[in-house]
Amino acid sequence: MATTSHDHPVYVIGGGPGGLAAAAALRARGVRAVVLEKSDSVGASWRAHYDRLRLHTTRRLSALPGLPIPRSFGRWVARADVVRYLEKYADVHELEIVTGVEVTRVERAGDDWLLHATGGRRLTGRAVVVATGYNHTPRLPDWPGREGYEGELLHASAYRAPDPYAGKDVLVVGVGNTGAEIAADLAEGGAARVRLAVRTAPHIVRRSTAGWPAQRTGILVRRLPVRLVDKAGELIARISVPDLSAHGLPRPDTGLYSRVREGAIPVQDVGLIEAIQAGRVEPVAAVASFTADKVVLADGTHLSPDAVIAATGYRRALEPLVAHLDVLDDRGHPRTTGPHSPPTAPGLYFTGFTNPISGMLREIAIDAERIAKRIASGR
Repeated sequence: MATTSHDHPVYVIGGGPGGLAAAAALRARGVRAVVLEKSDSVGASWRAHYDRLRLHTTRRLSALPGLPIPRSFGRWVARADVVRYLEKYADVHELEIVTGVEVTRVERAGDDWLLHATGGRRLTGRAVVVATGYNHTPRLPDWPGREGYEGELLHASAYRAPDPYAGKDVLVVGVGNTGAEIAADLAEGGAARVRLAVRTAPHIVRRSTAGWPAQRTGILVRRLPVRLVDKAGELIARISVPDLSAHGLPRPDTGLYSRVREGAIPVQDVGLIEAIQAGRVEPVAAVASFTADKVVLADGTHLSPDAVIAATGYRRALEPLVAHLDVLDDRGHPRTTGPHSPPTAPGLYFTGFTNPISGMLREIAIDAERIAKRIASGR
């Protein structure tokens, strides 16, 4: 395919779904795009996720531009198949990918961008797309006493399968989608006891109801008034999700979409409800602190689990890369995403840094096309 004659390529930082989609969309418009990936392969974060993981969005609504996900992968695509799809995506689109290169800083260089990378590299690009990922750096809260805790404590990013925990007492901290699924995985995989530390009761939704996926509802309602969606969500929850208050997990006291706007995505049920009802997963109070051999909960309870798995989220970790450009908010998130460059940094784009109820991969695909169109037009 012919490419534009501009001397410098567009550099795409990150070889995950966001970076690959942006590069493919640019190439389709005749713009040379070079993907810089710090690991040795594409889809590095997907390779590291726990084995049980499947997309919570449907196959048809999760494909990247220019290549459907194979029907043989099923409606809810498994982690290993996502990796296979990303590998095939890079091959089909003949993407220019350089692995083993980490970009540490980007800065303006006249009308272009200068990227500082490993090995002393200095790369000049006409534009930069940052796609380093929503789940970049594991975040472990600085609980009092954590450093002196002598028990097993790991972040959920290090969890792969329940086998090592068979017959053990495990405390999972955090009830987002990751914590909920790991707790269910442990309960089904032979752990002797599974407790789930909950700070704020989550909204739980069925992944699919009568064949209708929750993702499609998310697409339909995302631009409706928050109060209206909150009311509708409350009604649907009372019809489709049992009240787990007697089991220690009350219904949330704030609206579903209000929580989404604050960054809290509903938990899609892939076994948690049944596990709680059966007593195989026990909701408990949030973790407050640690002693040398105990976990202290917010209600004063002291626990001695064999292992603590902290499903406590990730940081975007963009500060070393771009903080000097005044493009991040006080949470370290990009002020602008998709086809909109920050006013202070024209030609710099961010993708994959939101987690919308309409589906991250779907929005990444939309962003890729819009970013490519903007760059190709020279605006």
